[in-house]
Amino acid sequence: MSTLFWLSIGLVAFSYVGYFLVLLVWDGCREALSGLRFFSGGADRRARRVAEAWPRVSIVFSAFDEEACIRQKIENCLALDYPADRLEIVVGCDGCTDGTARIAREVGGDRVTVHEITPRAGKPSAITRLVPGVRGDIVVLTDANVMLEPGAVRALVRRFADPAVGAVVGRLRLYNPTRAEFEESLYWKYETALKYYEGKHGAVLGANGGIYAIRRVLFSPIAPDTIIDDFVIPVRIAVRGWKVPYEADAVAHEETTEDAGREFVRRARIGAGDWQALMRVPDLLDPRSGFLFFSFVSHKLLRWMTPFLLASALVANVPLAAHPGAWLYRALLFGQLVFYGLALAGPRAVTGRLRRAVSLARYFVAMNAALAVGFWRFVRGTQRATWERTERVTPPPGVRAA
Repeated sequence: MSTLFWLSIGLVAFSYVGYFLVLLVWDGCREALSGLRFFSGGADRRARRVAEAWPRVSIVFSAFDEEACIRQKIENCLALDYPADRLEIVVGCDGCTDGTARIAREVGGDRVTVHEITPRAGKPSAITRLVPGVRGDIVVLTDANVMLEPGAVRALVRRFADPAVGAVVGRLRLYNPTRAEFEESLYWKYETALKYYEGKHGAVLGANGGIYAIRRVLFSPIAPDTIIDDFVIPVRIAVRGWKVPYEADAVAHEETTEDAGREFVRRARIGAGDWQALMRVPDLLDPRSGFLFFSFVSHKLLRWMTPFLLASALVANVPLAAHPGAWLYRALLFGQLVFYGLALAGPRAVTGRLRRAVSLARYFVAMNAALAVGFWRFVRGTQRATWERTERVTPPPGVRAA
């Protein structure tokens, strides 16, 4: 029981803290060696070079009943700082029942191509249908409710100056129209930092669906029931040996939701998609892929297993605490029970500075509960690929269409 307890606690701690520290130390060593000219850094310099002739780019996204935001999205794309004659916008109206297609055509004119897809088949099917027919050498994938900053596409594209780069992951910034700080903000900042350090190894695991780019020739059809296409598409490119860096200057904005129920459903959907993706890209478990394997196990697989590791630690702690003189295990059991109790009670149970800590604890527990539900849905095969759109009320500051 003691082995099970400490192994469970240790794996969770490594995934959330240890892995990040390893990346920090690793990066520090690389920088030191680079200063001694053991690493030339030539590949990184080539990756950030601005191409003399910008390649053709196709912005592709799927929309389902996005009448409320499609005008803003099209105007946002048209206002991007990229040569207009080398940029096309392709919209897949996936079973829309409102005026999404009409508005997209009116606003975009001949610079926007609208495909009406019926019946509704889901984002993966729309992407598989649209991407092979676009004209761009580089395909930027985004979402209808995500707004891109003016220089986002240029920032993504310049990375492809390195011929070894197969995909580039941009930076998705979340904002809340009612609160400057919210539970996901700290966690999202942490995840963004991980992407930054993984990107230095050319192995960002999974993209933000709101902003990433791929070489069109590397795209291959994805199954229509794929749940998290923004993980599967870039990872399949990475396991083939292509670099997938992170570009912090390619920024997009997406509004979060205040609806805790919708957020739980979203995370459960992602949880189911995680395990489905592993079954479809088993090469991620091949140690011969080096850093990609290490990163996947540390950053993803252990995270997906965290609900079960936490449960194992709690169950194993009970008999250990029953032994005479086992004060350490009793204290640890008490700490776990208090942690879960406060998380269930929520921030209203306390006041002052503890309120923020309890709010984060609640977020952590809810996130892992959703992952457990997602695993169960994956096992039962009950998770659908189509999504339920979330109402957004406020456009992101600073990126309104020109």
